[in-house]
Amino acid sequence: MAKPLISVIVPVYNEEANIVKAYEAITREFAGLPDYDVEIIFTDNHSTDRSFALLTDLAHAHPHVKVLRYARNFGFHRSILTGYRYAKGDAAIQIDCDLEDPTSVFPDFLRLWREGHDVVVGVREGRNEGWHMIKIRRVFYRLLNQISDSPHVMDAGDFRLTDRHILDQLQHIDDADPYVRGLISELANRQGEVRYTRHKREHGESKFPFWQLVRLAMNGIFSYSTAPLRVATYMGIAISLVTALLTAFTILARLFLNAPWPSGFATTTVLILFGISLNAIFLGIIGEYVGRIYNQVRRRPTVIIERALNIERRADYP
Repeated sequence: MAKPLISVIVPVYNEEANIVKAYEAITREFAGLPDYDVEIIFTDNHSTDRSFALLTDLAHAHPHVKVLRYARNFGFHRSILTGYRYAKGDAAIQIDCDLEDPTSVFPDFLRLWREGHDVVVGVREGRNEGWHMIKIRRVFYRLLNQISDSPHVMDAGDFRLTDRHILDQLQHIDDADPYVRGLISELANRQGEVRYTRHKREHGESKFPFWQLVRLAMNGIFSYSTAPLRVATYMGIAISLVTALLTAFTILARLFLNAPWPSGFATTTVLILFGISLNAIFLGIIGEYVGRIYNQVRRRPTVIIERALNIERRADYP
């Protein structure tokens, strides 16, 4: 009988110090898993260092190493979604090139997959970063789960195993701003969890500084919840009611109590600026959704592939 093929998807952007180490770690792990075959798909998001040269050398030396290089940086989620679409395996495992997520978790992923889970998620029990970032992440994951239209696994990133039937469904997803972990959670029938401690990055710099993490968080919220629009609506109604009540009170007090109101220039100015600020915030929220609609109706390709090594290049996905 043919062995199950596992596709390992490794997103890359300026990771010249980690590429060979990642390849060696993945290969070493599967050497201890003789019941499986493996293909390793590196998705190069148009790196500007020596990453693609190193990937080219690996692909020429090892046929099971496959490389997709994009014509420009299309963003993290588009990159990994394309990797999933090109995976030929019975299941796919996504892992970051910096190996902060350990390959030693692979056997647990595969065991739960064999037991019938179509998605197995790595849940981070510990991280080597500041306590404030850990708290922020935990708050975000719980907030997203509360307001999202589909459930998300708490404290989980993109380190996961995905079954073939979900990979097949991802082929048909037409989303201009994909949030891949949300897509996979939504498509999953039975999710399993493996808890682990995340390692510290040893080489290179993180590609997700604080503001980039904020951008990813906003993408997750706007992709899987309309709660911000509802908040804007509810706050608008509440402020309108308060304003109407205060206006009525002012008129009645002036007519029947002959109240000598002070000029109140500072108060009026603050209230006006507060109203302008709220309008700006709400217009920004609406703009986020309108922008997503605009990107969706244009139906541009998810990515444009510049080079494909050891893998058949197909027409760019919508």
